[in-house]
Order: sequence, then structure tokens, then C-alpha cells
Amino acid sequence: MSGSDIILFDGCCVMCSRSVDFLLRKDVRGRYRFATMQSESGIQLLNSAGLEKADSVILIRQGLLYRESCAAIRILSGLGGLWQLCNVFLFLPRPIRNMVYRLLAKNRYRWFGARTNCRLPLSALEKERFI
Repeated sequence: MSGSDIILFDGCCVMCSRSVDFLLRKDVRGRYRFATMQSESGIQLLNSAGLEKADSVILIRQGLLYRESCAAIRILSGLGGLWQLCNVFLFLPRPIRNMVYRLLAKNRYRWFGARTNCRLPLSALEKERFI
């Protein structure tokens, strides 16, 4: 899985964890690897990117870091097939895209709930995809 894109997510966020479950099902090519921001690996990746913490999903692709709406769009389009149509949203101005993203991120615990423990990989396949 070298060369895989890495997705950092909030492991205590129910919405984020369900999104990872979705990506694990749809990513048949095994493009993505995952780390919670609260994990040792996630903290190291954040620190190496010069971040102490993050309040959005982060995509690390070929050494480049994408956040907020840019990350979400690139993650979905990276699934291939019809998901590539998500790239059309990149034509919207970033401030508008990120305003919508931040509204969702700000309310994610209230709307979807939070876990007291981070999401952990359950199956052997998932364990291979988490760093």
C-alpha cells in the first residue's frame, strides 16, 4: 500500500467514522489508508505537517495536504467511476465550499453524535488499512 493516500479523521465523531465505513466499502482499489487524529500515528502526521490539531478531515496525497472541502471533494473523486463527478464542486469558490463544510463540521457532534472512544479497525482488512 505504499503510495496510498492517507485520510486523517476525528475518530470520536460518529459522522466521520461512518464516512470512513463508507470509504472502506467503496474503495475497492485500496487507495486510502486511515488514521484517527487522536492516534499516535495521526498525531505524528499532524505534527509533521506543522499542525498541533485539526478541526477538519485531512487528505495527504503525494506529500500535499488538503483540508476541509478540498479534502472531502478529492477523497470522494478518488473513488473513481461516477464519484469523479464530485470534482465539479472544485469550480465553486473555496470560501463558499468551506463555509458549508465548516457549518457541518461545527455541528457534527450535535447532529450525528460523538463517541467516548475513537473508532478502531474491526476486521483484518480494516486493520491493514489503518496506520
